[in-house]
Formats: sequence, structure tokens, C-alpha cells
Amino acid sequence: MAAMKGKVRVVERLKIKIGEAKNLPGRNHGSVNQRDVYCALSLDQEEIFRTETIEKTLSPFFSEDFQFEVPRRFRYLSVYIYDRDRHLKQDKVIGKVAVKREELHSYHSKDNWFPILPVDADSEVQGKAHIDVKFEAVIKGNSNLEHHNSRLIVRLIECNELTLKNGACDPFATVTVKYSNGKQESKKAKVKKKTSSPHFDETFTFELPSVRGQNHDREWQYRVSDACADVDWSELIISLWHDSAGMSDKIFLGEVRIPLGGVQQQNHAATNAWYFLQPRSLLHRPTSKQTQSPASARSHSNSLGSLRLNIQYTADHVFSSHVYNSLRELLLQSVNAEPVTSSAAYILGAIIPSKEDTAQPLVKLFLHHAQLAPIINNLARWEISKVTDPNTIFRGNTLVSKMMDEAMKLVGLHYLHNTLRPTLDLVFQEHKPCEIDPSRVEDPSQIQSNLLNLKDYVEKIFTAITNSAIRCPTLMCQLFHNLKEVATTYFPENKEVRYSVISGFIFLRFFAPAILGPKLFDLTSEQIDSQTKRTLTLISKTIQSLGNLVSSPSLQKEYKKDYKEEYMACVFDSVYTESRVLAVRQFLEIISATSNPTQRNLDTPVVLKEGQRRVMIKRAQGRKRFGRKNFKQRYFRLTTQDLTYSKNKGKEPLCCIPLDQILAVEKLQEDSFKKNYMFQIVQPERALYIQANNCVEEKEWIDILTKICQTNANRLSSYHPSAYINGHWLCCRAQIECAPGCSEVSTSVDATLQMNLDPDRELQRIHSLVISNLDRLEGLVACGGTNLISNFMVEDVHSFCTTLKQLQDTIFNLEQEHRTYLRSVARETKYGSKQAPIGDDNYLLLAARVGRLDNNHFRQTHTLPMWPVQ
Repeated sequence: MAAMKGKVRVVERLKIKIGEAKNLPGRNHGSVNQRDVYCALSLDQEEIFRTETIEKTLSPFFSEDFQFEVPRRFRYLSVYIYDRDRHLKQDKVIGKVAVKREELHSYHSKDNWFPILPVDADSEVQGKAHIDVKFEAVIKGNSNLEHHNSRLIVRLIECNELTLKNGACDPFATVTVKYSNGKQESKKAKVKKKTSSPHFDETFTFELPSVRGQNHDREWQYRVSDACADVDWSELIISLWHDSAGMSDKIFLGEVRIPLGGVQQQNHAATNAWYFLQPRSLLHRPTSKQTQSPASARSHSNSLGSLRLNIQYTADHVFSSHVYNSLRELLLQSVNAEPVTSSAAYILGAIIPSKEDTAQPLVKLFLHHAQLAPIINNLARWEISKVTDPNTIFRGNTLVSKMMDEAMKLVGLHYLHNTLRPTLDLVFQEHKPCEIDPSRVEDPSQIQSNLLNLKDYVEKIFTAITNSAIRCPTLMCQLFHNLKEVATTYFPENKEVRYSVISGFIFLRFFAPAILGPKLFDLTSEQIDSQTKRTLTLISKTIQSLGNLVSSPSLQKEYKKDYKEEYMACVFDSVYTESRVLAVRQFLEIISATSNPTQRNLDTPVVLKEGQRRVMIKRAQGRKRFGRKNFKQRYFRLTTQDLTYSKNKGKEPLCCIPLDQILAVEKLQEDSFKKNYMFQIVQPERALYIQANNCVEEKEWIDILTKICQTNANRLSSYHPSAYINGHWLCCRAQIECAPGCSEVSTSVDATLQMNLDPDRELQRIHSLVISNLDRLEGLVACGGTNLISNFMVEDVHSFCTTLKQLQDTIFNLEQEHRTYLRSVARETKYGSKQAPIGDDNYLLLAARVGRLDNNHFRQTHTLPMWPVQ
């Protein structure tokens, strides 16, 4: 099949929410029976993330999310529960929850309570070993008397991914052979320093004792049972250890146990294979006070409490790009689909229950193909057209709102960091108390000072946000502009909808969640203590209220009533000022700027920037062919409609430049007029040259003018960086004044768009999501779209059914590729290879899956047999 021609990648993702623990055991020492608890998320024994520490409790509530792409193969997803014991000055493990990789799908996307199990060094193992085992026969004696000795040759070749102990691994191995008479013989491999994947390549030889044999008239065939009637091989044990300097005992890393009775029956057949390291069973552990019997272990496990987890694990097999051509083309056609309810993107939102799961791959796919703004615009237009109350636009978790959330995270992460990080770092460093809830403050006299601290942080973050408009990524601005245009089209009489439709995203779903959970947005990697977490909660609530300052007065009153806490209502009253309302409106206008002349006539102009203490100097545009061109001081004023200048502030404008007539805004080289801080505003017939008062003012005007005019349809692609003087352009020496520009215009490429998007991976994710919800797809096919699914509407049944059938055929054809691939993998994978070590349950599951594939002949007219695709 086509998929077999290219390399297939396996992409694994994990998203886990660590909810809460209950009924943890108390400490056995001291008078304090509570614990300071945190959790560590691990792949096998490799720690990946840690939660915050919840103090003084036996039922800690964490509610922390972690998500990542799995970088390597693993056997267990584990969550270790620790007690940060400040008296002993060390962290003590309470227990763990461990889930096998092949069992993760059974817990997918559901809250589950897991019993916390005990942890001991003999069970904490990971890694694999490459071992070669073979027998040789040794015949000694004269023609009348022979001795048959069996020789066992064990070659320890290498190990992979051993457990680190306290961040180090100095492994060595012991090779032990047990005999049937109860005796055993051990040999030791050399220590390998500072490696978790040691290459030993050492050979160890063992022999059975000599016994008297018999003459054989037939050709000799070796059998241990014939050669040694009284002593036989029993078991081979290869144990891995960490050579811990300064410690009396070596640390166990894992072992491999190979029964020798079955191997020796294979007539000299060698066994060369990879084995997963296994923990030591209770029967083989050294006797100590900490060693528990199976019964006591079970009793102990029942007393360690339980942990609530929500696990989402996906494993996608990503084929070569051409395999996804049909699905890619079908989805990209959604941009031009009429009506949009007959598009493949819209239909996916009906088939897949989780709008977040649907939005993530769709956003990345359309972003890669530069079609994100059009598809969101089309879906938003349809959704807003069905709304009767403008205050409810995008208030639910619809496909459009989730796509906007995902787009802001992808495109705006760098912008988010630049805006919030300075103040958040200050919050973490200063650690000032901001609690204003009287029920949470021991000393009521502290509330006023805490309120001042809170107001100070809020003011810093509010100022940082409202001053960041010119740094808002271009694509985000385009999305906001489209939403504002659609909302004002359907609700022209509502003067606040142009703001509320944007503030609902930028404040409530972007800045406020990042302040509340900075670790989720990579704003910090440090643990956040309970006081700072509470401070962030109060700041986030206040920023949400500031985002609602531009809502209708009735909605503001309702929003204030939503504060069940009286102390937060007081904060709302203190931050509600006309200056802040104006600042929010200016910010929202800039990040959703439009130079569309039709829209410009509908809007009331909002001042974005104007001359402050001093006027700027402009060079006359020379409207007359032979007119004078000189420099004069003028007062400049920029609104959402135009750029004007006048002799003084408050005077009638001498000139008005509509924003849609600005083709480019660029710096002007100093050699043009021998002046600093010069920039030019290029118009269709002329250029306006302006000198700012300083470099900061120059940059501010260039940035905001470029931002406000970036959506101009006739924006230039090239310009002249110098002026046209004395009959030629100083930069390129061209003599024609209307000659094309000689330099490319500046492009503000958002740093976050320089990401390595992988559309094939996202297309495969979409396929996996549809397959896991195949019953919903077939339900739509069966009813022809007449069976509505939770706000799912069909406007044109014929075009809808056409797209639905194309989607079904495309998904089924892709599934054929997957089945072919899985069959080939199962047949080519050797049990005992490095890819499928002995002891790997995944290989056995794969073999069973292929058996089901062979027994179920796939046809498009039948429902696909379901198996876990995650």
C-alpha cells in the first residue's frame, strides 16, 4: 500500500490531570499527623513534572494539568506521592500509582480513583538487557570411557535506559547460575561509570560437574538429562546493580531470570535476545525489616489512600504526506464551502464530542496552509447569525471559541510572555500578601495594606496589557478584526459589541487564564506556594473585571452581582474609572484595527495616538507640481479612521489621510535630508516625510501605523528607503518618480509563527478522533443529517450528505492503510528484538490485534471493528 513506501512515525501524547488524594496515612513520628504533599509524574522512573506542595493535609487537592509529547518508549506511567517532611529535612515517598502503557486507553479521558501502592527499591526498575545464551557439549575420555560435560556460555552484551539513582548510574552486573541440587555459582561484570546504557560485552562460562557417561553407537546428540542424571541446570539470573560510592550496600536496578530447562532441550540452539528488566519478587528479596510478605503488602496498600487522575493518552501512526492528500483537500475546501454547515470542518465538530480535541489539529492544519483566519471567520459568521442576544456571543464552548483559544495559544505565546512575565516575576520574587478576604486574614488590620499590594500588581499588569497593542501578533489582530466586523454587521445598533466580542477572548480566555495558571503557559517553571497562588487568583479575577469595563452598563451590573464575595465587589468599584475604560477601548481598537473604508464610515472614531508635549515636523507633500517642499511643525492625531495634522492641538485639520490610503510606513534613511528620526508614510500619489522628536517617538508611530494599516488590501510589497530629490531616488538612482520600490517593506513575522507545524501529524490525529467516534459518523450517515446533535444544524441536506459521504470514504481508505501497516509490523517484529523485548506485553497485544484484523474483513458497508486507537 502507499503508506508502506515511506517511513511511519509513531507520535504519542499524554495529558494528565492530577486531581486530589484522599485518606493518606499520617506520619508515624512527632505530634503532627498531617503532611505537606506533592506528586511527581514519571515515565517509568524518570521524573517529568511535579505538582505544587499542598501543606498540612491528608487529603490534598492539586487540580494540576500536564501535557507533553512522549519522547521515548515507556512501560509505566507513574505518579509518586511524596511528603515534604521539614523535620527530617528530606522528602519521603508515601506511595505511587502506576499504569501500564498498554492499559492507558482503558482510562482515557475519564476521572478514575486509583489505589496508592507501596514503593520499595526492589520494585523500582526500568530498562532492558541484551543477552546471548548458548550451550556447548564437552566430551572427555578414552575409547572405553567418556565423560560428557555441559558448558553454559552467557554473553552480556549491553543494557539500555537503566534507572538513575540520585541522578547517577554506575552499573555492573552479576551473572548467577542455579543448579538442580540447590547450589549456585556467581560471577561479576565490570563496573561501567556514568552511564545508564552500558556496553558490557563480557562472556561468562559455567560447566556442570563431570559424570560417567556411556558408549553411544549412534551419532551423538546432546541432552543434559542424558549427560548429567544427578545434577542439572535450573535457572540463569542476571542482576543489574548501581555501584554507589560511600554506601555499604549496592542498589538494585533490575534482573532477568531465564529458565534453563526449556533452552537446553533445543539441541544446541542459542538464545540471543533482549529482555525487559524485572523487579525482584518478594520470594527472592533479601530478608530485612522493610521486606513485606504479600499479605502485609496488600494490607499496607489498602491503608495508603487513593489518588484521582484523568488520563488522556493517544498514539498516532503518521504516514507519508501523500497518504493524507484526500483528507487534506477535503478539509481545506471548508474555507469556500457554502453553506459552512456543509463543510468537513463543521461536520467534524458534530462527530467529535470534545470541541477542544477537534480544534487543536484543525487550527494547526489551517494555520500551516495560511487559511486559519478565513475558516474561523466563516464559522463565526454562521454562529453569530444564530444569536439573538449579543451578550451571549461565544460564551459557550463551541468549535469557534475553542479554535480561537487554540489559535491564541499558538500564535500569541511569545506576546503573552513579553506582556505578563515582568510583573509575574515581580509577584514571585516579592511575595507580598494580597489577601483581602476577611475570613482568610488572621489580622484584620492587614487587609488595607494587602489591598494596596493587590492594586499595585493589578495596575502593573493592566498597564502592561493596554500598552502591548502594537506587539499583538498580526494573525491575532486579523482574527479580532474579522470577529468585530461580523458582530457589528449583525448587531449594528449595539455600540458595545465591537468591544465585548474581542475582550471575551483577549481578557477572559487569554490573559486571565495565563495569570491564574502561569505554569500551563510556560510563564514559570518554579513551584508556586499557596499564598502566591491566591495572589494570582485575585489578580486574575480583577483583570477579568477590567476586560468587562467595555461591556454594556446592564452587563457590568450583572457582572458585579456575580461576585459572591463582597470584598471583590469593592475591588471592582475601585478599578472602574473612565480612564481605564478608555484605555481598554483603545487597546481593543488597535488589536482589531481596520482600514476598510466601508467599515470606517460606520464606526465612531477612537483616538489611538496624538502629539503629546511637542509637535512633529512634516515635509510638505507638494500637491502642486512646482510647489514648495519644506518642513513645518504640525500636530498629528491618529484615530481608527484616519491620520490628520493641524497647526496646533484643537485646531481644524489641515490634511486628512484615510487609513486605507496608507500603503506603507517605513523609516527614511538619514542621507535623504540629513536629519535623524525620519519616517515616511507612503500614499498612492506621494509620500509624507515626518521627523519625530526622538527615536522612541519614531518607533512608536511606525509601530502603531504599521499595525493599524496591516490589513490594507493595496499594501505595498516594496518601497524606496530614501527620498526622491533632484530628479532621482537617492537609494537606487532611478530617475522616474513613480518607479517601483527597490527594497522590500518591513514584515513583522511573529516569533510564534516560526514553529515547526506538522500538518501530517494533525491529519492523523483527526483520523484517529473520527475512528474513535465512528458510531457518531455512521449515525449521521444513516439519518442523512436530520438527527440533530446538540446544537448541530444542517442548512442544505444535499451538500451536507455529499461532504459527509466524502469524509466517510476518506476515513475508511485511511483505515485500510493502518490495517495493512499493523499487519506488516506484527509479522516483521520478532519477539525478543530490541523493539519487542521478552516481557513486553505490547507485542502480545499487537499479535492479538492482527488476529482480529485477519478475522474481520473490512468493508465500507460495515461498521469498523473497534479497538483502542489511543
